[in-house]
Amino acid sequence: MEIPGPSARCPVREQRARWERKRACTARELLETERRYQEQLALVATYFVRLLRAKGTLRPPERQALFGPWELIYGASQELLPYLEGGRWGQGLEGFCPHLELYTQFAANAERSWTTLQEQLKKNKSFRRFVRLQEGRPEFGGLQLQDLLPLPLQRLQQYENLAIALAENTGPKSPDHEQLTRAARLISETAQRVHTISQKQKNDQHLRRVQALLSGRQAKGLISGRWFLRQGWLLVVPPQGEPRPRMFFLFSDALLMAKPRPPLHLLQSGTFACQALYPMANCQLQRVFGHSGGPCGGLLSLSFPHEKLLLMSTDQEELSHWYHSLTLAISTLGDFVRRECSCQCLNYLLSKAARRTRGILQIPESRKPQG
Repeated sequence: MEIPGPSARCPVREQRARWERKRACTARELLETERRYQEQLALVATYFVRLLRAKGTLRPPERQALFGPWELIYGASQELLPYLEGGRWGQGLEGFCPHLELYTQFAANAERSWTTLQEQLKKNKSFRRFVRLQEGRPEFGGLQLQDLLPLPLQRLQQYENLAIALAENTGPKSPDHEQLTRAARLISETAQRVHTISQKQKNDQHLRRVQALLSGRQAKGLISGRWFLRQGWLLVVPPQGEPRPRMFFLFSDALLMAKPRPPLHLLQSGTFACQALYPMANCQLQRVFGHSGGPCGGLLSLSFPHEKLLLMSTDQEELSHWYHSLTLAISTLGDFVRRECSCQCLNYLLSKAARRTRGILQIPESRKPQG
C-alpha cells in the first residue's frame, strides 16, 4: 500500500490557508480604508466645523444641524485606528461598537443636514464664500462639502461588509473570534437601523413631492401613514368610449387616480386633480391579457367593492412592473388583515417588501373609493 508523501494535498489545510489569506486581505483593506476615512473626516472637522465655530459664520443651531455628531465620529475613528494598525482587530472593533449610536444619530439628521446646506448656500453669502474657499484647498482634491457629508453613512456599510468578512474567515479557536462575531452582529444591526431611517426619509420626500403635484379633497393627508411605491401613466378603459390617459400613484395602502390640469391653467399648470382613491386592502387584481410578453401591451382588471377599473398600457414591460407592484401591495395588506398581526409584526412584513419596491411600512385605515 502506497503511503502519501509529505507533499500530498490536504484539503483541510488548504481551506485554512484560504481563510487566512482572505482574513489578511480583509484586515489590510479595513486598515487602508480606515486611514483614508480618517483623513477625510479630519478635512471636514478641521477646515469646516472648527473654523466655522471660530469665525462664527454659522450660528450654533445651523452648524449643529449641518454637521451633527461629526467630531464625535472623527474621535471614534481616531480610537479605532491604533488597534487596526497593531493587528488587534477583534479588540478594536468591539471597542468601537459603543460609538455606533453616533451613526444612527447622523442618519436621523441626514435630511436636515442636506436641507441646511442648501438653504445656507442660497441665503448666506459669507457662508457660500467660505465654502468655496475651503473646497479650493489642495487637500480636498476637488471634493466638495456635499460630497463629503454622506461619508459616515457610506463608511458604515463598509464596516459591516468588512467586519462580517473578518468574522467569517476567523476560526472558532482564534482568540478574537468571539469579539469579531459580536462586533459584526452589532454593526449589522446598526446598518439595518440606518437603512430603515434612510428609506423613511426618502419616502417622506416622495410623499411631499406627490402632495405638491396633487389637488383635491381626496389627495389630502398623503404625508402620514403610507409609503410611496410607484407612479406612471395608464389608460383607463371605460365601458363605452375611448380609453383615457390618467396618472396613477400607488401607495402602500391605496391607488390614487389623477387627471392632469390644463397646460394653460394660470395657477396649477403641471399639477394633477385627484379623481379617486381606491383602498388596496379590498382590491382584486387580474391580468386580462398581456401574459405572453408580446409587443401589444396588456390589460389589468382591478375590482373594488364599489367600482371596477380596466387599466391598459401599450408597454408590456411597464404593465408587468405595475402588476408586480399591485400584487405585492395587495398580498402584503392581505397578510395583515388575515393574521390581525400587531403593529410591530406589520412593520416587519412590510419592511421586507420595501427592499423590493423601495418602501412599505405601515398603513392607515382603508377608505371607500371616491369618484
